[in-house]
Amino acid sequence: KLPNADITIINIMNKTGEQNMGKPQGIYITIDAPSLRSENPPVHEEIATIVAQKLDQLLNALHIGPTDPILVVGLGNWEATPDSLGPKVINQFTVTRHLLKYVPQNLPAGTRPVSALAPGVLGTTGIETAEIIRGVIDKTRPRAIIAIDALAAGDLERVGSSIQITSTGISPGSGVGNQRIGINQETMGIPVIAIGIPTVVHAGIIIYETINNLQQAFPNLNLQMNKDLAQHLSKNVLSPFGGNLTVTPKEIDDLVHNLAWVIGNALNKSLHSTLIKANAAIPLH
Repeated sequence: KLPNADITIINIMNKTGEQNMGKPQGIYITIDAPSLRSENPPVHEEIATIVAQKLDQLLNALHIGPTDPILVVGLGNWEATPDSLGPKVINQFTVTRHLLKYVPQNLPAGTRPVSALAPGVLGTTGIETAEIIRGVIDKTRPRAIIAIDALAAGDLERVGSSIQITSTGISPGSGVGNQRIGINQETMGIPVIAIGIPTVVHAGIIIYETINNLQQAFPNLNLQMNKDLAQHLSKNVLSPFGGNLTVTPKEIDDLVHNLAWVIGNALNKSLHSTLIKANAAIPLH
């Protein structure tokens, strides 16, 4: 527990852990930082440093060396603000693969080759995101992938304030019911670190939490509510929208901008420590 963040680390190491947790083996890190929702640059800088430290730990756990090439993938639809976190991160950090190829004399020794990709979404490109990434892997041969994506929250409190990092990869679109091919070591052939931040929440969760709060405030009402019942009620209420509605804060533009800056800054701190130590200028694009 830190002044501006609560950090939870779970390491699932065997089949028993998989069964108990309902998740594949790997390392799961959650950084809960409500200050991410406020305009507070010093705190954002502090959280970026925390994220960078956790990225370093995962890279070490996966035996990724300090000069091994990394591909950073910004998942999501850049035309839909709540889903644009990944593509926006791509514009917030430094890529070096091309510089090492064309002007290596201008970079300090030990600079890591980093490349970036914003593959868009199936509805825009007509190509599965996983297929695009695999094609890039075949040509550029990175040692690992870091994938960034916007998530759907399972809890209102986590919208825009919870950074989730895992060594097990990610399934694009799963949070809003658009299940795509997973981006993980099994499908990509190399380790995949995923960074996700919830930017939306299903309306059914809002209904559930509202009724739950009502039940706590007025226990004599004897309301029997659980998430399954809330989901059923929300489908009836939201039938004009096909039974499903996703909600995002009205300040989502500023929120995504700040979150992208935090993650981009964390990537620079983690992947470009050599440039930072050499006081080299860190260009964007």
